[in-house]
Amino acid sequence: MAAIVVFLVLLSAFFSAAEIGLMTLNRYRMRHLADSGHRRARVVRRLLDRPDRLLGLILFGNNFANIAASSATTLLTIRLFGATAVGIATLVLTLAILVFAEVAPKTLAALYPERVGFSVAYPLRLLLFVFYPLILIINTLANLVLRAFGVPLKGHKEPLGTEELKAVISEAATLIPKGHQAMLIGLLDLEKVTVDDVMVPRGEIEGVNLDADWDEIMRQIANCHYTRLPAYHGTPDNIAGILHLRKALSLSLAGRLDRETLLPLLIEPYFIPSATPLYKQLVNFKASRQRMGLVVDEYGDLMGLVTLEEILEEIVGDFTQNPGQLPEIRIQEDGTYLVNGSTNIRDLNRSLGWHLPIDGPKTINGLIVEYLEDIPEPGTSLILDGYLVEIVRTRGTAIQVVRIKPYEPPQKHHA
Repeated sequence: MAAIVVFLVLLSAFFSAAEIGLMTLNRYRMRHLADSGHRRARVVRRLLDRPDRLLGLILFGNNFANIAASSATTLLTIRLFGATAVGIATLVLTLAILVFAEVAPKTLAALYPERVGFSVAYPLRLLLFVFYPLILIINTLANLVLRAFGVPLKGHKEPLGTEELKAVISEAATLIPKGHQAMLIGLLDLEKVTVDDVMVPRGEIEGVNLDADWDEIMRQIANCHYTRLPAYHGTPDNIAGILHLRKALSLSLAGRLDRETLLPLLIEPYFIPSATPLYKQLVNFKASRQRMGLVVDEYGDLMGLVTLEEILEEIVGDFTQNPGQLPEIRIQEDGTYLVNGSTNIRDLNRSLGWHLPIDGPKTINGLIVEYLEDIPEPGTSLILDGYLVEIVRTRGTAIQVVRIKPYEPPQKHHA
């Protein structure tokens, strides 16, 4: 009789471990292994396809083992010690079941779900085949009870959202290198980033003024750092086209580049509506076979310029600067940072690991002006979203340089 009790406790432990092991398995890895031909993974997937039957079998086996163990213990105790010892035997059996049939096996299964889940797959499939009629009756009765209370029997799986996918990627540190994790998270972030966040502002666009003197035009072409330049008449609002410098260089080397031969080289500009999401613009660039576009607002006024490289840098990071360094940011000996007012807030956050707000103005200058609703004088200090900001230099209607550091409230000293 004692051997029967021990066997029933171990049987209960088997079902307890099976429940936790199968329910905490990594479904994505299990699905991959099953598709790759892993036999036990295929059995597990078939079991999990009908969780009601699987849980019915596990709970039936677990409860049967516990109740049977209790009955056997009671009979054994009465036979050996009499009815007065039943209470003590019940307490001992309860502790034994809790330790050996519940906590220990479930903890083991939670720590090693794949090893446990694959180990119990074949025995559970055999038990499900043997007790299928009984499990079907149990599930039918349970479903009738749920229907009586108005509970829908068809479950609804919520798809993983962006933040959940980020969490999955972050937790897959052993499978995905850190650099690849950052790229995947960057791809997910494209959904909430627009061209306005990454564009070169209108005031910083490098272009060719077709109305300037020819010597000035040649100087602009010679000193340009890019292969494509917007060409305009008078101001950037009057875009005439995009100049490909390689074509201009070919004519220049042949001695045939002048104002008349320059104009036919211009190609039609590609315009992008303001607030276009980056993921959509990436698709548009591919469909139109473009690499650069001019961002315009609802009135058709030029706001900035965005290139394919800017979008790719949102995914892979800045590949023109050293990681974590921006030329617009200069660290000082006292731990503060001198930052150009035109610095993009998202670039600043990414470079220094800060959390300045990005749902409003795109630059430090715009953020401070919006907060103060005025153009501050040099020397003005303010606390902005947990950061101490000091205006160092202004020019006209713009803030040129600011000094920033995370704000640390003064420590309170108690007497």
